Amino acid sequence: MTDHQIHTLPNGIRILLKHTPSPITHCCFLVNAGSRDELPQKEGLAHFIEHLLFKETARRNTNQILNHLEVVGADLNAYTTKEYTCIHASLLKQHLERAVDLFEDILFHSTFPQNELEKERGVILDEIASYLDQPEEAIQDDFEELLFKGHAIGNNILGTRKSVKKLDKADIDQFIKANYNTHQMVFAVSGDYELPKLVKLCDKYFAHIPENNAQKNRVQPALIESVIHTVKKPIAQTHCVIGGRAYHSQHANKYGLLLLNNILGGMGMSNRLNLEIREKYGIAYTIESNYTSLTDTGIFSIYFGTDAEKAEKALKLVHKELKKLREQTIGPVQLKQAKEKFIGQIALAEENRLSLIISMAKSLLDFNHIDSLEDIFDKINKVSAPQLLEISNEVFDNDGLITLLFEPK
Repeated sequence: MTDHQIHTLPNGIRILLKHTPSPITHCCFLVNAGSRDELPQKEGLAHFIEHLLFKETARRNTNQILNHLEVVGADLNAYTTKEYTCIHASLLKQHLERAVDLFEDILFHSTFPQNELEKERGVILDEIASYLDQPEEAIQDDFEELLFKGHAIGNNILGTRKSVKKLDKADIDQFIKANYNTHQMVFAVSGDYELPKLVKLCDKYFAHIPENNAQKNRVQPALIESVIHTVKKPIAQTHCVIGGRAYHSQHANKYGLLLLNNILGGMGMSNRLNLEIREKYGIAYTIESNYTSLTDTGIFSIYFGTDAEKAEKALKLVHKELKKLREQTIGPVQLKQAKEKFIGQIALAEENRLSLIISMAKSLLDFNHIDSLEDIFDKINKVSAPQLLEISNEVFDNDGLITLLFEPK
């Protein structure tokens, strides 16, 4: 039995409802347009637009936009990724129409006046400077630039100082026209509503939006060679990211790699990297692994920060753990425990209803389908030990790994 309902408006915008008997509503508007869709020399444009959506529309100024939901105690925010732009809000049930009204206004009637462009340009330039001052953040973006060298996926979502300084209203108009495809938009709601009433509300605000069926051509990134890259910086610690390309979001091995990542360096303190490198040797305060799937590729990475004199040993220990996974089949008891742990973490994460409804909207855009929690658990439980060994040898192969080190000057 499905735990959600979907309705498609004539212009292609989809409405997703997950009924939840709660006085609190979480909603999001997801657009399939992100930094990978930017043209060369226009890096940072998708993120720039996301900021500017909160500035001025044909009928609201900045204060009116920001106060429209805050005046009733609601929380409004947005973010940009490599493939999506998301606006989201959390509010009391009776105020949903306020959110729908505001989302429609800022997404389809923003005016992007020059004075607001200049103000927000300054804010983003400060954001870039602040980001570069945080090596544990900056190293991940630099790593992805190496991993996707010459491809838009590798570009920093914030853009560069040079690119952001040159962005103008014509760039904004071009990007929206080329990427804000109404068939690639989802308005999703988690709350105590019936679908007919929600559809009626969305008809009122979204049905008149002109259909845009612009087709984008996302090019799959070319293969890259393994490299070890070292950068000297005015920092106190050595920071390291090691990783490589991984499976795309519809790959048959995706859930196997998600489980493997959780075993290696995922949530909690009992993962292999934390037990071996932090608890056993006391080398790194933070060590973790991550797997992110995109529509046509994926990113696997391990990050740690440590004292400069300990970095070489930490790197050797990381490779030792990867070698174990490539060479040793995980035993049945350990595999069962790993699955139970991962399934339990996913179940607990569902308590965050805002994250859940955004994840469901993303699944609808990516797959035109939403797996139930039971479907996801079933896929995890079907992962076998030989499959994990196969995945380890494919994703953790040294010939496909890139290592980036930020070292103290």
